[in-house]
Amino acid sequence: MTASPVLWTLDARGVATVTLNRPEVNNAYDGALIAGVLAAMDDLGKKPGLRVVVLRGNGKHFQAGADLKWINGVRPQSPEANEAASRATFEAVQRLNTLPIPTVALVQGGCFGGGTGVIAACDVVIAADNALFSITEVRWGLTAAIIIPQLCDAIGVRQVRRYALTGERFGAEDARRIGLVHDVVPLADLDAAGAKVVEQLLANGPEAMAETKRLALESSFGGMAVDDAAYKRLVHLHSVKRQSAEAAEGLASFAEKRAGNWEPRKA
Repeated sequence: MTASPVLWTLDARGVATVTLNRPEVNNAYDGALIAGVLAAMDDLGKKPGLRVVVLRGNGKHFQAGADLKWINGVRPQSPEANEAASRATFEAVQRLNTLPIPTVALVQGGCFGGGTGVIAACDVVIAADNALFSITEVRWGLTAAIIIPQLCDAIGVRQVRRYALTGERFGAEDARRIGLVHDVVPLADLDAAGAKVVEQLLANGPEAMAETKRLALESSFGGMAVDDAAYKRLVHLHSVKRQSAEAAEGLASFAEKRAGNWEPRKA
């Protein structure tokens, strides 16, 4: 029996732990993982007394972005199917972003592509000292359209213009410097550091925290509603780019382990 791609538990304090559970592919997301995240939020939303959500990845890595084999499977489908895939991905990140419960991400190992958008959507992010980050989409001829607002909130437009254009890798200390993570701790101390933050959150008024988060989001790039017209545009751009010739070349270069053969940009 195949294990669920997303696991969750809820303890007596009201602390939920949501675990991305595809360690065999470094927790890269596909349709099943996205559906699992949405289902976990649906299930947890029905639980009385939910106070904090802790997000983590099973195995050596937190989250390696999109499963490019899945992307290649979606690409040849209809534009409607591609837009549906982008919409579901966006909804998973944005529902996490706007959840009225504090969220804490614990990051170890690789956190690439969409994984950076996931942690940008969390309220508190603690990284192990072995964490490595990259906003990778442009390397494969894709765009990070649906996570750009959350990234702009987390690290600012100036840093997005560097890291989302270069696709370069950077370590935990640089991630803290630019604001993508809040704290960096030794890998062995990651659980303890997360537990300390959870205790601090549990000491606070739940309604006061929910209102504070809502007010913060009202003044942010990423605070728009799931059905906002601006996000519909981002979802559309994200899906259209996946079906472009440039994306086909980028994904082929990944599969063939070679540099992309990019055509000159048309005027």
